[in-house]
Amino acid sequence: MNKVRLLILPCLLLVAALCSAQSTQMNLPRQSQRAQLTQRIGITDISIVYSRPLVNGRKIWGGLVPYGQVWRAGANENTIITFPNDVTVEGKPLAAGTYGLHMIPGENEWTVIFLKMHTAWGSFTYKESEDALRVSVKPQATEFHNALTYDFDQLQPDSSVLVMSWDKVAVPVKMSVDVNKIVEASLNNQLRGLSQYTWDGWDDAATYLVDNKVDLNEALKWENNSIANEDRYDNEMTKYRILKAMGQDTEAQQAKDKALALANAQQLYGYGRQLQREKKQDEAFNIYKEAAQKYPDNWLSHAGLARVACGEGNYSEAAKQMQLALAGAPDGAKQGVQSLVTKLQAKQDINQ
Repeated sequence: MNKVRLLILPCLLLVAALCSAQSTQMNLPRQSQRAQLTQRIGITDISIVYSRPLVNGRKIWGGLVPYGQVWRAGANENTIITFPNDVTVEGKPLAAGTYGLHMIPGENEWTVIFLKMHTAWGSFTYKESEDALRVSVKPQATEFHNALTYDFDQLQPDSSVLVMSWDKVAVPVKMSVDVNKIVEASLNNQLRGLSQYTWDGWDDAATYLVDNKVDLNEALKWENNSIANEDRYDNEMTKYRILKAMGQDTEAQQAKDKALALANAQQLYGYGRQLQREKKQDEAFNIYKEAAQKYPDNWLSHAGLARVACGEGNYSEAAKQMQLALAGAPDGAKQGVQSLVTKLQAKQDINQ
């Protein structure tokens, strides 16, 4: 009987210990609560899932979390980070995928580990042979964080810094994405869908390439596809920009002339304003005059002629033309046009 009691007692103690611990099987509240964070860089959504332990008055670094030992960079299960596209971490390449995020804290330097095995429970079965990447970073002092926190900081068009902050220590890890390469590949896929049957799908894609000076030959091919769907001012003007960037000035001028021939009054006026913003005043005035010949009764043609007269110092004619514009302007534009009339009557330059 005594032997039976001796065997039962450790079992009861083990059960009691398990009952007082947090369940690893059931969906119940946890002391270290789960969090998820996503940051888009370009069109790449980097996401991290982790649990947030609290300081609760404990010594964290060199205490609860020892220096020199692999740590799960959070609580409970693995901290998990997912990259849908290839990235670079601290300048080193890392393939697209989902990784367990682990760290080795140090007083002056930390090792950040991206582990191929991401479904383990914490770092207890960590194997260095499963590392996908290791980088070294410098910890920084920060304001007190009772709950472990991840955040993305220093956001740039092609990069951001993932920062782990807990207690009074922050650990920054820079992550970069080849945005243009990823976007171009994505556009190729998108243009195999319904977008291939619209002029604006091809035009939007080509505009991205020329705006970012990426693969101009492909941009020209896409723009020609846009024009084949529907020949418009918009895509002919984009073609002009592409050819200009390629140094094909004669072909560029032909595309521009065709674009202007297709343009309506609003597009001509808008292009004139663009030229003015580019400090190309004489070109803008020529566009306004052409618009007035082509669309003499349109209110924007009168607004353009008012700008021409203002540029010539003829404020009375400018005010007259702007009043004609006011008479034909839609309700949503009348307030803005009226302010221009008032300025011209006061002999103020509206072209500055």
